Amino acid sequence: MKTTPMTKQGADALLAELTDLKQNQRPRVVAAIAEAREHGDLKENAEYHAAREQQGFIEGRVQDIEFKLGSAQVIDIATLPQTGKIIFGTTVTIINMDTDAEVTYQIVGDDEADVKKNKISINSPIARALIGKMEGDDVLVKAPGGEVDYEIASVQYI
Repeated sequence: MKTTPMTKQGADALLAELTDLKQNQRPRVVAAIAEAREHGDLKENAEYHAAREQQGFIEGRVQDIEFKLGSAQVIDIATLPQTGKIIFGTTVTIINMDTDAEVTYQIVGDDEADVKKNKISINSPIARALIGKMEGDDVLVKAPGGEVDYEIASVQYI
């Protein structure tokens, strides 16, 4: 089975969602289905069909999370030796050499990536170009919009 990297925070968030689905949402939907069945004819019972649809969504999400957690290689970046080298999980501040714009990203797994929270996928062009580099290095990123030159301002293991 192929493993996928995931940060400790990402694994904890998925585990919390899984717990909520199993302990709170699943029993609530089962109760809604039971209540809707008491109303009689199931063919024309919109509450019953809505509850069954919600149950299907919950069960699908539970399976999805269990699969992701089962195939995850959880990496706690805070426990790794701080060598200054950019690896999965590090938080990197880079400066665009053309515009002097500074941005900070954390390199995370595909499922955790969220550009609004400055978390980029390890498979993104920027992350692929940064992996293995050190603080102070210049990096040429080949992005879909063209090539961009960055300087690595800092590397944090947080």
